[in-house]
Amino acid sequence: MTQRNPRQLALDYLATHQVMTLATEGPEGLWAAAVFYVNDGFDLTFLSAGHTRHARNMTAVPHLAATIQEDYRDWQQIKGIQLEGQVSLLTDVSRETSIARYLQKYPFLAQADANMQNALVEVNWYCLRPERLYFIDNSLGLGHRDEVAL
Repeated sequence: MTQRNPRQLALDYLATHQVMTLATEGPEGLWAAAVFYVNDGFDLTFLSAGHTRHARNMTAVPHLAATIQEDYRDWQQIKGIQLEGQVSLLTDVSRETSIARYLQKYPFLAQADANMQNALVEVNWYCLRPERLYFIDNSLGLGHRDEVAL
């Protein structure tokens, strides 16, 4: 019997999904927002316009929570990621590297019109570095989750 490896299960899950929901807090209160992401290991890169409520919250309070999951009908099938961590604004080389990785995961953006290409350059790029991360797998029991060592 193969040993179950929650760390690898979480990495595989991150690589095969696209959207995470951020839970932020700031001067305007709590807010949630769904964003496309690309992962490098457990580091999650995403973009957002600086004027959005969640971006303003992240500037004020860079500690946040996030989830990644599908929309399941059967609770026993639920799998996903729960995490908390620190978010930072990307600049310089890390920003350019992240944009390239993002375009590799979402190649349709490379064929986008000039307005979209300009928007990708103008928006803020962020890295969410998890401090705690859990892999959820209800097929092993209701609410089963494994903490993944980071």
